Amino acid sequence: MADNALLSWQPGAANNSLQPLHIVHYVWGFHTGGLENGVVNLINHLPQGLYRHSIICQKGYDPAFFARIRSPNVAIFDIAKQDGTDLALFWRLAKLLRQLKPDVFHSRNLSTMEGQLIAALLRIPLRVHGEHGWDVSDLGGTNRRYQKLRRLLKGFVHQFVALSSEAEHYLTAVIGVSQKQVHRICNGVDLSRFDKNNLEQNPDLNNAQTLPWHFEKSQFVFGTVGRMAAVKNQQLLLEAFILLCQRYPDRAAELGLLLVGDGALRQNLEQRAIAAKLQHAVIFAGNSNNVPLMLSQMQVFVLPSLAEGISNTILEAMASGLPVIASRVGGNPELLLPEHHSSHLFESNNVEQLADCMALYIKQPERYPEDSVLVKKHCQNNFSLDSMVQRYHQLYQSVSNKDLI
Repeated sequence: MADNALLSWQPGAANNSLQPLHIVHYVWGFHTGGLENGVVNLINHLPQGLYRHSIICQKGYDPAFFARIRSPNVAIFDIAKQDGTDLALFWRLAKLLRQLKPDVFHSRNLSTMEGQLIAALLRIPLRVHGEHGWDVSDLGGTNRRYQKLRRLLKGFVHQFVALSSEAEHYLTAVIGVSQKQVHRICNGVDLSRFDKNNLEQNPDLNNAQTLPWHFEKSQFVFGTVGRMAAVKNQQLLLEAFILLCQRYPDRAAELGLLLVGDGALRQNLEQRAIAAKLQHAVIFAGNSNNVPLMLSQMQVFVLPSLAEGISNTILEAMASGLPVIASRVGGNPELLLPEHHSSHLFESNNVEQLADCMALYIKQPERYPEDSVLVKKHCQNNFSLDSMVQRYHQLYQSVSNKDLI
């Protein structure tokens, strides 16, 4: 049974007299993204005296993003998955795990779940798998091939983490995982990092003057943050912004759109903005490790994704005091202020509905300051990072609790 003193740990506490648990986090890659951001927050806030961490990446990592991890007890490895079938990947993973000898192996999403087979063969004491969201090839978890693969691999996993109620239902009802093996742990957000009202605690926000672009103070800016991939659907947001400017030509000059992120679709999006003659109003900021600064340039955050788990960027936007408009997919409705469900959620891929949601602040500008206060308070009351970290801490410490394994 896990030590009761550990289970009652409070954020910020540490116990250096105990041997630290070694956690391996197995991920596809470690670049700017919601899943990866959650790993950063978790590692940074688990007590250093109780844990050390190794991150194993299949497809490389961004050193600048890895530098966001402040804890000194972290190592990162790239096992360089080759495109297509790479059977040697399992050998490389097994060799590295033998060297690391972790207490906990934590894979995330289907792309890394096969690693659970290797972890089981090596008898790693606690094997955890997290379901964070869907890819464009498996929207809603409907891909039959992927369902079969999860069913095949579920027996090698001790405990599952579901970030949303949708993922929890999928694991229990579709994949057949026992309810007692599933832990519903919602993401949390570091509220202090996104507090625009206290610049001393937010050095990230002091760099606005160094940005190579800017919006006029009179502009009302919609924005989003995410890799430019089909599943993130920035194309829909751009089309809705174009439609909004067409609907309100007398206000178009006062509107702006900020797209933060990079990827294969960026060139097409840039060309579309030029074709609509709105290149002056749409800024492509590229990738950024300073998300608080990017959010501080927006008034409203929009998440147009085709699929989501529990979105870190929604939480960060609300922590920044930004009203959020989001597609009605995955865990998005679970995050939004309940009073906003009828006005700030739109059906996936419906450009007209998205434009209607965005138009709310053009037709009723007085709502903006009120909504800003409401969403920030909602985030503070419901999505504490400390609560998330405490739940993972209890799960990891269950490594010695045979009733949970």
